Amino acid sequence: MEGKERGGCTEGRSLTWVREKMDTMAHLLGAEAIHLEFPTKVVFDSVTIGINEGDRIGIVGRNGDGKSSLLKILAQRIEPDSGRVTWRNGVHVGVLDQTDTLDQDDTVGHAIVGDAADHEWASDPKIRDVLAGLVPDLEWDARVGDLSGGQRRRVALARLLAGDWDVIALDEPTNHLDVEGITWLAQHLKRRWPASQGGLFVVTHDRWFLDEVCNLTWEVHDRIIDPFEGGYAAYILQRVERDRQASLAETKRQNVLRKELAWLRRGAPARTSKPKFRIEAANQLIADEPPVRNPIELSQMATARLGKDVVDIIDAGFAYGDNEVLRDVTWRIAPGERTGILGVNGAGKSTLLKLVTGELSPTIGRVKHGKTVQVATLNQELEGLREVAQDRVSDVIARKRTAYVTGGKEMTPGQMLERLGFTTTQLSTPVKDLSGGQKRRLQFLLLLLDEPNVLILDEPTNDLDTDMLAAMEDLLDTWPGTLLVISHDRYFLERVTDQQYAVIDGNMRHLPGGVDEYLKLSAAAAKQRGPGRGKSGGKSGSAPHDARLASSGSGSAGNGGSGANSSGNSGASSAEMRAAKKEISRIERRFAKIEELEAKVHADMAANATDYERTAALDAQLKELAAERESLEMQWLEASEIAG
Repeated sequence: MEGKERGGCTEGRSLTWVREKMDTMAHLLGAEAIHLEFPTKVVFDSVTIGINEGDRIGIVGRNGDGKSSLLKILAQRIEPDSGRVTWRNGVHVGVLDQTDTLDQDDTVGHAIVGDAADHEWASDPKIRDVLAGLVPDLEWDARVGDLSGGQRRRVALARLLAGDWDVIALDEPTNHLDVEGITWLAQHLKRRWPASQGGLFVVTHDRWFLDEVCNLTWEVHDRIIDPFEGGYAAYILQRVERDRQASLAETKRQNVLRKELAWLRRGAPARTSKPKFRIEAANQLIADEPPVRNPIELSQMATARLGKDVVDIIDAGFAYGDNEVLRDVTWRIAPGERTGILGVNGAGKSTLLKLVTGELSPTIGRVKHGKTVQVATLNQELEGLREVAQDRVSDVIARKRTAYVTGGKEMTPGQMLERLGFTTTQLSTPVKDLSGGQKRRLQFLLLLLDEPNVLILDEPTNDLDTDMLAAMEDLLDTWPGTLLVISHDRYFLERVTDQQYAVIDGNMRHLPGGVDEYLKLSAAAAKQRGPGRGKSGGKSGSAPHDARLASSGSGSAGNGGSGANSSGNSGASSAEMRAAKKEISRIERRFAKIEELEAKVHADMAANATDYERTAALDAQLKELAAERESLEMQWLEASEIAG
């Protein structure tokens, strides 16, 4: 079938891709020739797409291009104006909406497990895993309406994941989750079904999550959907190749993507292994691409603007009454330093940064600020825009500087706005009428135009799509100052900072191993605190569902007689624990062997990229290794529960 050209891609290409996928795998659900139109915009025009067994699909695209609309159409939450959506007979689809749909008068326990008896849900290891991963610190009988927005979000997610579904649709699932929660969710989704079963499609701007979970990426743009093999890193590679081959005129956007690709390919081995095809093509594409940042040059510029003294926090602590939040903190912030701050909600990250800004004074110790320090903070409340809510964007910008130098080039504020995704017509829009993402970008630009030399970003990725995050990162690459970032977006944190610190149990710790080291430290701290305590280490009280789990242990299945207590080894004998530890060692050796085999297969695929039959055989080997890995992971979890 020949399709009409739309935005550099054909309708025929998408339809052919869908049919090829349907021929090789069992179809779960799909949409055929759908058309969706709002009063001022056509969202989709004759789009055909499908989801098959084993598909884990990330949906990306600019805000407003129809990502959430596509999810709702496929989940049959809304009907397209024309075309049809089909589900295979007997398919059960679970949906996490972006908005709060819980009954405010319900209890936490009833919202998650419904009317199920205690022995029914407590004997299900999947439900126990969900409760431990998402709501370990919530009171079982607490009223949903009394919870914070983040807590309600976790309850809604736990309610969904506790159910049995053939397909799960998630709309911004990482919102309100901390790094630990996002990591847990990714691991849960990876092991929820065997590799060739189940279906997942997710709308999220969290690029680490996309890369960790998804094996396919759909880009929603210009009324169509472009499918790509692989997660976010593979999608960036293919998108740059597509743009290059089509000779698109979007030079600025392409440069940003090239820089992002260069960072992906030079990043951690776990990330660079994601693009499984055309490795050599990627290396050639970025061979002449310089590093994303020149740390020596930026440090020299920062020192010239700041001097040698920025902020010194020495033996400092802070307490709210009897509640000690920080203690024994020593942190000498250097000019040009780019640091990420990690920690669970309530750990003291914001308090630490308020010591940096001078908003708070330590209750013990001292904080010394350099004479030339000018601090600007991008916070979550958009406070700086309230005073100009009635003004037009162009008027707000006109009050700032007439030029800004970035990357050695002088740019007008209008050019900066264009770089951050604003159109000419939006310049005359009142600030109050901007979307959440547009307000976020405007707030960020206004801070840069004030030319601070210390910039603090508090959850800066909220409401931004992946393209706008890449544009923000591109601007920060050339920003010559000290940068401090709090974010649960692991990709963004690793992308814009050069080092990370963690606030754990009131102490500040350097993380040479980055986010992975933080997750290990956090897990160790949680284990040391023991059950019945909140993540931050405070006495949150023993959650009623923990007690119910313990009392229901006799009904537990497949747990080696240890019951449902998450501490694991309470019912195991010494001999059983020794056997479990031996089993863990065996499994970990096999994990290492599987990694070696996978690396060899990837190398063979790169060397035989044009040999279809050879590539298909190698792909089958990868799937077998992935299936074996999933089976071993379950064995490892069972053994670790016994070994403790």
